[in-house]
Amino acid sequence: MIDYNKPTAQMLGRWQPFHAGHLELFKKILEKTGQVIIMVRDTPKDESNPFDFNDVKERIEKALIDYKDKFEVIRVPNITNICYGRGVGYKIEEIVLPKEIQEISATKIRQNLKWLNLILMEYFQHQFTYLN
Repeated sequence: MIDYNKPTAQMLGRWQPFHAGHLELFKKILEKTGQVIIMVRDTPKDESNPFDFNDVKERIEKALIDYKDKFEVIRVPNITNICYGRGVGYKIEEIVLPKEIQEISATKIRQNLKWLNLILMEYFQHQFTYLN
């Protein structure tokens, strides 16, 4: 559990799925304040969002097991705009990671998972047919 009285950095995303690039981003963001609130956008489940909030939260917590008490994962509405008026005491900042990290794509990961699932389904259907 993070300390709500201390400065905290925010990460907002769908995390479909949380991957190595997200982990590296988390590490850089953690350097800013020492703790991070990870906000998971509550999006309708579809091909681009195959994991529900509980799946996403569990994957993030497993990936960040070494950072216990440095982060918290919360569900937020499907935020599509972040707006602010005048300077109110926080920054909106882009973290630029090395190119090889920036190129990690959750879309490609989802496509590979879909392909792997199709292969496994075909394999098990074949095994089931063979046994009958």
